[in-house]
Amino acid sequence: MSKQSPILIKNIYYMLAYAFRDLAQEKYAEIAAEEFKDMHNLMAAILAKGISVQLKQGLYREYVSYQEDLLVLHGKINIRETIRNRLANRQALNCEFDELSENNIYNQILKTTVTLLLKHSKVDDKYKDILKKSLLFFDNVEIIEPKQIRWGDIRFQRNNQSYRMLLSICQLIIEGMLITTEAGNIKLARFIDDQQMCRLYEKFILEYYKHHYPQLTVKAAQIPWALDDGIGTMLPLMQTDISIQQGNTVLIIDAKYYSHTTQAQFGKHTLHSQNLYQIFTYVKNKEYSFGDQEHKVAGMLLYAQTDEEIQPDNTYKFHGNEIAVKTLDLNQEFKYIADKMNKIIASVFYS
Repeated sequence: MSKQSPILIKNIYYMLAYAFRDLAQEKYAEIAAEEFKDMHNLMAAILAKGISVQLKQGLYREYVSYQEDLLVLHGKINIRETIRNRLANRQALNCEFDELSENNIYNQILKTTVTLLLKHSKVDDKYKDILKKSLLFFDNVEIIEPKQIRWGDIRFQRNNQSYRMLLSICQLIIEGMLITTEAGNIKLARFIDDQQMCRLYEKFILEYYKHHYPQLTVKAAQIPWALDDGIGTMLPLMQTDISIQQGNTVLIIDAKYYSHTTQAQFGKHTLHSQNLYQIFTYVKNKEYSFGDQEHKVAGMLLYAQTDEEIQPDNTYKFHGNEIAVKTLDLNQEFKYIADKMNKIIASVFYS
């Protein structure tokens, strides 16, 4: 059975650093310089450092509603509950009030993740010691059930923006490393599932090109359908992973992270048909938007390399458009990964 090729732990850090720009800052330089043998310690080190940075700024606090029996008025009186107290010969006032509290979902997730890391046998003592010290500042924060966290409901605004990267790391830890029962230290597919890895892989490629090619427009763009009558009711959105444009030259990349880069039937290997149909649709609809203007629209399926013997490396021409199918080997020094990604841009925009 084919599997995802091993990924150098150092490259996982680089991917995270591009996906979460905070990690590229000088305050995380010591992590970038360290050699990690497994994902557990890499994640523990990132979280330990990130929480330390956050503690210097102060834990985020937000208003939390309370309802308590008190001897003096605080907030507003809950009449019904106060009457019940009187009928039971209790003199307490039942009060409802709001107070700024550190006991919110953001800090609860941090404390819960730290607690899980402290219990994990593969996390080195030096990281556990740092994490234990950080817990001293979370005395008023509750631990919550990890599987009940609704990640999609978490919202960020100006006052808690610094938690975005930290909670993303927590999500990777909780949903991947700590819940999985599979063994293995270096295969990222054994750390987080393919769906999570695909999101990280897409984000890494997008942010890499944004950072290194500011002269190009790089974004996850939507492409309008080329409709004759303009009526597109019930048509799905065409949402690209990465769209790179300079003038009327466009490259659309679909980043794919699969256990198999091809599909096999009766001993014959072919590309995933759905992937090819999708990129072809993106390219042709984008091309239509230029009308009679001179233009160049190309597409690419960029797979993370697996350990399969057959790896796609082809460029096809469809009615004037080039669609390439390539792989990116994540199990090599990062400079070679960067070199291949740069050559992709050169082949379309500077050839």
